Amino acid sequence: MSEPVIEVLEDVDDAVVEGFRRLLPQLGKEPPELTEEYVRGVVTHPANLVLAARAGQDVVGLLTLVILALPTGTTARFEDVVVDESARGGGIGLALVRRGLDLARSRGARQVDLTSRPSRTAAHRLYEKAGFVRRETHVFRHAPEHAAVLGAPRADTAVAPAQSARGISSNR
Repeated sequence: MSEPVIEVLEDVDDAVVEGFRRLLPQLGKEPPELTEEYVRGVVTHPANLVLAARAGQDVVGLLTLVILALPTGTTARFEDVVVDESARGGGIGLALVRRGLDLARSRGARQVDLTSRPSRTAAHRLYEKAGFVRRETHVFRHAPEHAAVLGAPRADTAVAPAQSARGISSNR
């Protein structure tokens, strides 16, 4: 395969929407309904830079760079990094990651984090080749479907925010 063309998406076209629909299921998770409106919302979200690798007009790889301005400093995350099964091994993943790292650095990110399932060993090798190091950490997730199982209060039984003496919520 020739040198991949990596672009930062500013808007979507039919090829981008089709690329999202074809590539995201290859991550092994069920994406939401990927309408043009939904994909455009992801691409134009102010915290996101979505990188697309193209072979001709076809999107063969995606990486979403999320820039987070936090009290402890600007940091970044890579999300939904995927290269089409038919295009793997040709350097597209590494090109996406390197471009994402350059963009994160240019926006002041002091670090870039990502997570990857243990079964994705080829992706782990790619991340290590790009300079990522494995961290000793625990990843926690809260999702509504988990909260009900764990006994968290339901929205219709939640306690109202604290009231100040003037009746204005002190929780912002």
